[in-house]
Order: sequence, then C-alpha cells, then structure tokens
Amino acid sequence: MSISPIEVTIDPVLQEVVRYRLTAIADEMEHTLLRVAYSSIVKEGLDASAGIFDKDGRNIAQAAAIPIHLGCMIPAVERIVADFPPETINPGDIYILNDPYAGGTHLPDIAIIKPIFLSHELFGFAVTMSHHQEVGGKTPGSLPTDATEIFQEGLQLPPMKLVDAGQPVDQVFKILERNVRTPNVVLGDLRAQLAACKVGDEKLQELNETLPLNDLRAAIDGLIRQADILTRNRLTQMPDGKYTFTDYMDDDGVDVGQQIAITATVEIHGDSLTIDFTGTSPQVRGPFNCVPASSIAATYYVLRAVIGDDVPNNSGCYQSLTLRLPEGTIVNPHRPAPVNSRTATVRRIGDTLLGCFTQIVPDEAPAASCGQLLVMNFAGRTEDGGYFVSSELGVGGMGGRLGLDGIDAVETDATNCMNVPAETLELEAPIQVMDWSLTTDSAGPGRWRGGLGTSKTFKVLSDDIVANYRGERHTTAPWGAQGGMAAAHTSAQISRANGTVEQLRSKQMLDLHTGDELTIHLSGGGGYGDPLSRSAEDVARDARNSRVSRLIAHDVYGVVLNDDGTVSKESTLRLRSEMNTTTTGEME
Repeated sequence: MSISPIEVTIDPVLQEVVRYRLTAIADEMEHTLLRVAYSSIVKEGLDASAGIFDKDGRNIAQAAAIPIHLGCMIPAVERIVADFPPETINPGDIYILNDPYAGGTHLPDIAIIKPIFLSHELFGFAVTMSHHQEVGGKTPGSLPTDATEIFQEGLQLPPMKLVDAGQPVDQVFKILERNVRTPNVVLGDLRAQLAACKVGDEKLQELNETLPLNDLRAAIDGLIRQADILTRNRLTQMPDGKYTFTDYMDDDGVDVGQQIAITATVEIHGDSLTIDFTGTSPQVRGPFNCVPASSIAATYYVLRAVIGDDVPNNSGCYQSLTLRLPEGTIVNPHRPAPVNSRTATVRRIGDTLLGCFTQIVPDEAPAASCGQLLVMNFAGRTEDGGYFVSSELGVGGMGGRLGLDGIDAVETDATNCMNVPAETLELEAPIQVMDWSLTTDSAGPGRWRGGLGTSKTFKVLSDDIVANYRGERHTTAPWGAQGGMAAAHTSAQISRANGTVEQLRSKQMLDLHTGDELTIHLSGGGGYGDPLSRSAEDVARDARNSRVSRLIAHDVYGVVLNDDGTVSKESTLRLRSEMNTTTTGEME
C-alpha cells in the first residue's frame, strides 16, 4: 500500500531550495561552533551539534553532527516552549538548560536555545548542544563511573534565561564559573554555542529578506508532510509483525557483574510503527540510566537509519512512531538516578533496535558495532593550583553489512564523534601515547567481516592523575548478523611502574602515577553472513595486512595459506568441504 502525497500550496522546487538552505544554515552553525570552541572534545572530537526549530518546537533542519544530540534537542526545545509562553519571549532572549529531568540528557551536555524573530514575529529557535569537559561534581571531567545519584555528577541547570533581551544574566555566568574546575574552557565553549546561534539568527534573517515569512512557513510545513509521507511509505514496504531483540550491558559500574538487559519489541502495522521497551531492566544504582530524551534520541537515530537518506531530516520522520518507555526502567528512570554515562546505554539501545531490524530488513540492517563510545577524562592539578581535564574518545569497528565489510576504527552510530589526536592529548595532559593501532582478530568473522577495533597505550608522565575508564563489551560481545560471528570483547589493563599488572573492569575510576601504562583493546564490529562463504582471496589479503591471523583464517574462515600468504586453493576447498558448509563464490 502506498500513501498518496498531500497537495501543498508551494512550488516543490522552492520547497527543496528551502530544505537545503535551512540545512546549510544548520551546518554553518555547527562549523562556527567547532571553530570557536576551546575544549578538545568539541574542536577535535566534534562532540557538539546544531539545529533549527519552528515556534511550535518542531525540528526543521539539523547539521550533520551527533544524532543523539539532534534527537535530544527536540525534548529540550519542547520544554522551553512549554515553560515560556510565546508572549513572554522577547528578541534577544537566550535560554540554557542541562537538567536531564527537565529536557536535558546528561549534565555535560548543555543546550543553548535562541529564539528567532522574523518580520517581528517569533519564527522559531536556533539551538546548539555541546558536551562540556567539566560541569563540577565529585570527579574532574564530571563522568564518575561510581556515581549513585545525580547530585554527585555536577551542576544542574533547569530551563532558564542566559540572556534577557540582549543583556547577559550575569548571575548565571557567575554560578557556572564558580561550580566548574576549568571555567575558562567551559565559558569559552559556551560562548562558541552563543556565536553559533547568532550565525543561525543572521542567516535566517537573510533568508527572510528574499522569502516572505508565510512562504517560508508553507515550505516548512510541506517538508514535514513530505518526511511523514516518505517514512510511512517506507514502513508499508516492511512486513507487518512484532519483532523482539535483547542485548546486554556489562553492568552499571556499581553493582559489578550484574548484566543489564535492553529489550525492545518493534511492531509494524501498515504505515505505523510502535517500539516498546517492556522487558528492559529496572533503573540501576550506577550512572548508566538513560532519561527519555536520550532514549528517544537513540530510537530516532535507528528509525532514520532504516528509512533512507532521501527523507528530509525533520520532525515529520517521527509522526508515525509510538514509543513506550516503561517508567522506572533504565530507559526512563526516576530522579535522582545518576545518568552521566548514559551514552553507553544509548549505544546499546541502538544495537538492540538494529537487532530487531535485522529480522525485518535483513538486507539493510548491519551487524552490531563495537557498541560504545569510550570516553575517558585524564585530569589533575596544574602548577598554579588549577585543574586540567583532557578528553580521550576511543573508537572501535562498525558491523559488517550486505556487500560491505564494516568500517575500521570509526565512531559513528548515535554518537558520531571523531577520535582526539594523540598530539592534542599530549599537549593538554602529562600523557604520552605509546601505541595506537588496529587490533588483529578484533572484528567479527563473516562473509563481510566487521570493522577492526583499535589498541591504544597511554604512558603516564606525572603523579596523581585521575581518569575515568568507561568501557563496555567486556562481557557481552558485539553480535553478528545473518550467520556472521561476534566480534572480540573489549579489554583493558594497567601495567604499573612497579611491574604489577591490573586487569580492568569495564567501568572504573583510576588513580595513575608516573610510569604507569594503560592499554585498551576496543572491540571491532560483528560479522555479516557465513564466514565460510567469504572470498578466500579477501581472507588472504586480510591475513597479509594483519587484519586476521593465519589461525583465524584457517580455523574460522576455512582458508589454507601458503608460506608466501597466497591461497592454497585445493587445500582450502578440501578444508571448507570438511567444515560442511556451502562455499559458493569463495574462490574468486
């Protein structure tokens, strides 16, 4: 069944021009934010986002940035719209919030929301969200893996004015300055967000000079209807039914060893979609709880991933979705549950939903990725008595998919950050990067194998360094799809200067001293399809490039290699026959 397009009152060519103009404005906001930012996690790791919303809180354009931020902006703007009626909003006002239980995500993610007035009317909002390296709390960097309540995680900002009719609210800036360990960096990043919102305002004013406000609004309404129609049409091409998948997190960092279940049921009925997280574990004592804004964002990301990139990126994509987040679970906790590490849960929500869609559209959904954004903050005191905080973003591999191997060492999915260059970390902290490489055999075997994870070793050059290690997939490996195999587990260890070696749990606060070396091996992505049907020449090439070992080539892929690394074709055919599997296409 196909849904007939709704007739719109604006030229479709003009509508597309408006679509790409709005997207370009959002991208320019993002570019400004990244260029002006102070912190390495933003200017190098790109952990920031920008978007544009209309006066009703509908997302109308977003930059190519962090999907979890872009999804989380929607509840943030909805909260501003609810708390501040239009008649109370004036030109020059700017709002701020980070409270996870009042439209935010976790405390380091601060949203800046600037009302936009066009032709003397409230048109909408320019919005930015950045991860701030420090917002106070019990540990430098504000990501304590052992937090048991939100009050330990940092400064909470409910929705409030940061700028009132063009005048900064000095008290808010002073509160921020006094409650963070690195005020220059935090306030610098905040000003970068303000600058980006100013760019959005200026560019929308320029657009309004060439396009009357009524025509602009008509084009936006048309784009949202178009996104809804295209999404519903895509859903009608999927088989009706209920599809359930469960994935697991290692633990919450407090109740060590107690796995956490994320269960989702995707129900497709015609042109509508229901996603229900009934069966998911209750909220946990540790900081891996995920408030609705973040759970919604993870769900939106997966929905956008499966409906296709031809659909305009706006609120129309989600009008066909009914989402059920049971209260008191890890995907909808009660205050004051800690939430600082909710990014790991967001990634597992994404893996779980993709697991559902591997049953619905097996030719389109990939195997699981490494399943984590490894965020580490190295922190300590400076010679003048201040603090330094430097962030490290670890990257693993993507899952294999039909026709393509997974991508090596990349941070995409709902987080979509970049790794921080070794030179940046070494400049900001007394840390030396000793090794940074792809990890042999870290990818899940398959006809299309997963992408490789990375190994990285950090040497500590000073005493009294504090770091938070927030890993995942130590006990629950990234799963394969359509006969593909799981990837290797993540692991980490500290080699102390005195010669002792400590194996790390997946979540720990670390005390580091001169000469200690921290080594982390991140998972690759899961494999897709039967490994024994992978091209033997591809396996040989992987072995020559140290992507897989000769042992895995033989024992898992059934490929026998000569001493020079080439394929022994007869021996390979015989071995694969003995392994009792179809071998079509493997000997090209």
